[in-house]
Amino acid sequence: MILKKTFPLILLLLLFNCGKATVTKSEDYSTYLNEAVDKSALIADTEIWTSKLNANPNQYPYLIKRASGYTAIFDATGDIDFLIKAENDLKHAIEVTKGKTTSYLRSLASNYISQHRFKEALGLLQQAEKNGDKLKGTEKMLFDVHLELGNYFAAKSYLNSFKNTSDFDYLIRLAKWEDHNGNLDQAIIQMEKAKAIAEASNLKSLKQWSYTNLGDFYGHAGEIEKSYMYYLKALELDSTDAHAKKGIAWIAFSYENHPKIALKILEQISTYYKAPDYLLLKAEIANYMQNNKLKDEAIADYNKMVRNSNYGDMYNAYNVLLYAENMMLPEHALEIAKIEVENRPTPQSYDLLAWSYFKKGDVEKANSIIENYVDGQSSEPTVLYHIAEIYKAAGKTDLVSDLKNELVASIYELGPNMASKINQL
Repeated sequence: MILKKTFPLILLLLLFNCGKATVTKSEDYSTYLNEAVDKSALIADTEIWTSKLNANPNQYPYLIKRASGYTAIFDATGDIDFLIKAENDLKHAIEVTKGKTTSYLRSLASNYISQHRFKEALGLLQQAEKNGDKLKGTEKMLFDVHLELGNYFAAKSYLNSFKNTSDFDYLIRLAKWEDHNGNLDQAIIQMEKAKAIAEASNLKSLKQWSYTNLGDFYGHAGEIEKSYMYYLKALELDSTDAHAKKGIAWIAFSYENHPKIALKILEQISTYYKAPDYLLLKAEIANYMQNNKLKDEAIADYNKMVRNSNYGDMYNAYNVLLYAENMMLPEHALEIAKIEVENRPTPQSYDLLAWSYFKKGDVEKANSIIENYVDGQSSEPTVLYHIAEIYKAAGKTDLVSDLKNELVASIYELGPNMASKINQL
């Protein structure tokens, strides 16, 4: 009986770790590891607009130019302080123009989306919608925000309102919608169509966005060679693309079982790109290597970084998992999970709430939340794992088996640390 239960995973792991070819090659990406963002050059650009503002304080369009520069610095370096600087400039410009300029409202909404302040973004976009101009652009962003907030009926309604299968913006959102619904194959098809449009237009930003997202999608689908290829294509366009480098690091770690190579890549990224979740990946790799010192250092660095109040609620989801699992503080995790549900009442947020109760020892409460708000509403592997653990604890062993089969197929996405946990379901 035990052999029958564990054999599929054991077989998978044998194939996973021993029977596959190496995908990444250092000669493909090593030159990119010598490239870093020149933050001083980016800052110099914003200082030009600061000088112009000082000379002409009433020229509020300069605020928008400087905000754009600050946003570019955040995108390139992950430095949260510049995203807040951009927010302040945008708020000032909107105040001066009394909220009548739709593009300013949308720019601040985009800033709030980056900060995970989705309800505030929604309010700005609804104001932009009332302004009545540039409606298609506003409707596209309204789809984005409603999807993030779990307002799926509204999201689908907006998606239909700007349907155009020849439009890049529509196709990438259709891909996002298909992915949300668990239709990964369709998501990839739509993203490939968007990529073709981006390449035909030869716009670097659209191609960059397409390649990194396809890298992610193909990774989720288990098509690792294609995932790797698209990350490399992204790096060909921008040798400092931190997301693409992180994607290659994940392949080296989770698919090829080369944690030291993954750490080397992460270390290079960290010379110019600062984002807390990269430290958690470092901790995850260190845990796999059984390097407790490195793991503890990475978690300590993460905690120090997110104490910066400018992050607000951006890392709530990460914090819930960290406090519930690594730091054994389920009460604190529960407090944050409740805030996340209030901010963003999605199945994923309710999953965090249920997981916090589970780690606190309240299986009944956790099971109730899963049944009412999560089960059947998300295909994310981490969510499915939480459902399986909670159902197992609740005695629903008949439901755990199917979940386990799905999780076995998601080992790459979940990471090698999860293999033994899945095996024990």
